[in-house]
Amino acid sequence: MFARAVVPVALMFCASGAYSQKKKPVVKPKAAQPASELSKLRDQYIQATKEYQASLKRLLTLYQESARKAEQRVAQSQKLLADGLISKVELEKSESALADANLKVSGVEQQITTADTTIAQTLIEVEGEKEIAKLGRVPKGKLLRTTSFIRYNGTGSWLLSQAGKIEAFFQQTFKRPLPIAVFGQGTIHNQWRLDHRNAMDISLYPDGVEGQALMNFLQANGIPFSAFRGAIPGVATGPHIHIGMPSHRY
Repeated sequence: MFARAVVPVALMFCASGAYSQKKKPVVKPKAAQPASELSKLRDQYIQATKEYQASLKRLLTLYQESARKAEQRVAQSQKLLADGLISKVELEKSESALADANLKVSGVEQQITTADTTIAQTLIEVEGEKEIAKLGRVPKGKLLRTTSFIRYNGTGSWLLSQAGKIEAFFQQTFKRPLPIAVFGQGTIHNQWRLDHRNAMDISLYPDGVEGQALMNFLQANGIPFSAFRGAIPGVATGPHIHIGMPSHRY
């Protein structure tokens, strides 16, 4: 009888254990934390840089092919001229076409070299304009300062054709060319649908000696500008001075 009594007790113990195991609460995995704004900005920057550089490299291939064909035409024209079959004017046209083709190649090569800086500056502007928009309309002649940007709304009209006097001032003051990163509408602005046609970006830190001198000159001449101190930590720097009205999406 003793042996028969043990069996149901053991079964009851096992059943009780199984029951208690079933009742244990399921530990849910912690939800992934949302990416920070900085992380999103960094990812956007990296992706945009890759896409922009890839498009420029495709364009470079086309331009290099055009330059190669233009070089062949020059060689052919030189031979035809030597044989007396064409005039010197026709040779000069071929040489001019080759010079234009080579200029396009060097221009795209320069864009590829400065792609990181251009995109970083554009991203900083986009983020900065969001903050400026929160502050409302800036009156004419008003200078607005925050920890991340400086905005001057200007007192007169501004056209990109006035850039010459700014370049002359900087050249005379610092004995070096004005470091223009983007003049007018750039490829990246077209891709992101930003109106940058009447603006130029200057690669100067706003709080540096040169940056301060440039901003003082712009303000004294009533020229609108936005200066950005921002950067994308661990990826690229973006501080610069944007001369002209802010770039708006279209």
